[in-house]
Amino acid sequence: MAAAMQWLVQGCRSGDSLFFHFSGHGSQRMDINSDELDGFDETLCPLDYEINGMISDDEIHTTIVEPLPTGVKLHAVIDACHSGSSLDLPYLCKLHRNGFWQWEVHSKKETSGGIAICFSGCDDDQTSSDTSAFTREIMTGAMTYCFIQAVESEPGVTYGRILQSMRSAIREASTGIRVGGPIASLLGKVFQIGLTQVVVARAGKMGGEDCMLPISILFLHVPQLSSSLKFNIFQEKFIL
Repeated sequence: MAAAMQWLVQGCRSGDSLFFHFSGHGSQRMDINSDELDGFDETLCPLDYEINGMISDDEIHTTIVEPLPTGVKLHAVIDACHSGSSLDLPYLCKLHRNGFWQWEVHSKKETSGGIAICFSGCDDDQTSSDTSAFTREIMTGAMTYCFIQAVESEPGVTYGRILQSMRSAIREASTGIRVGGPIASLLGKVFQIGLTQVVVARAGKMGGEDCMLPISILFLHVPQLSSSLKFNIFQEKFIL
């Protein structure tokens, strides 16, 4: 995976459009270089993470964001737990209480003149979900599925519309979602929520085997948008 990221940006030049997608496990670990506001680095977990370790947001930024030259645009879609700032981009787009979307400063890191924009499955302190709620058949990453639907259903869609569409679809889904991570790490406990019993699975190496939880718990994750520069998300169209 690290080699693939290096390949993605190798030799890129003005006019190139790059795309990076990851749907899988994400985690956090203690920040050792004091560049994180919350004290944690966000990480992605490749298949061989137990042998070669996780890939931190610092490594991701250094590999596929920092080298971007002027005229190159990178789009990333990160569907994983704790993925809100996976690329360590300078700005996070947040919906404020006044109903307006505003860019908040998150990091001082930059590109080499290019543009990087990232859609992620949830905020840094949240977990993302896999679900059959949308297909009624197979399990998919909730955010990945909603992203594809948003892009395909509306030609010329803006970044703001994609973000709103993903959030609405996930919020309105009406079936259980299968998740792992901290929520699933509670061992063998049964919770009573309304008339719905929730059986939590035995913990595994990733913090818990997949378990079924009701919508009231699962939809605590909210898709995020981050960028290397500020722009009007409801005017700028998503173009690869």
